[in-house]
Amino acid sequence: MIRIEGIREILPHRYPFLLVDRVISVDLNHNTIECIKNVSVNEPFFNGHFPGHPIMPGVLIIEALAQAAGILGCQMAGSKPEENSIYYFAGADKVRFKQPVVPGDQIMMKVKYTARKRNIWKFFCEAEVNDRIICSAEVTCARKELNT
Repeated sequence: MIRIEGIREILPHRYPFLLVDRVISVDLNHNTIECIKNVSVNEPFFNGHFPGHPIMPGVLIIEALAQAAGILGCQMAGSKPEENSIYYFAGADKVRFKQPVVPGDQIMMKVKYTARKRNIWKFFCEAEVNDRIICSAEVTCARKELNT
C-alpha cells in the first residue's frame, strides 16, 4: 500500500488535480495496480458540474486512471520520475462510461500495463464503484525530456 505521502513523491500533481488518494496494491509479476479515489462533495468541480445534480466529469475519471497508470509505470521501472523528465497523458482510446460518479462514491481504479515502445507506455484501465465498472479505457503515457 502507498499512502498519499508516497504518491506525492511519485506524481507531480497537487491539489486540486491529484486524483489518486491511495494505492491499494501493486503486482509487478502481473504489471497491475489498484488505486482509490474518494469522491467528496467538497471537490471544486461539483460547483459547476452540475448545480443541483453533481456528477464527476468523465475527463477527470480518465485523468485519475492515467495518474494510476503513471504510478504503475514508475513502480515497474523501479524508480521515481527523474527531475529532467515528465510523463504526459498522451491519449485515451476505447473510452466507455457506464454510469455517473457522484459525491460519496469511492472509485477503485484497476490498471494493467499492456505495451511499451521506446518512451510510450500503454495501459488498460477500469474504474469501479461498488464492484460495478463505471468506466474503461486504454490509456497512453509518453515520457518527455525537460529542457534545463
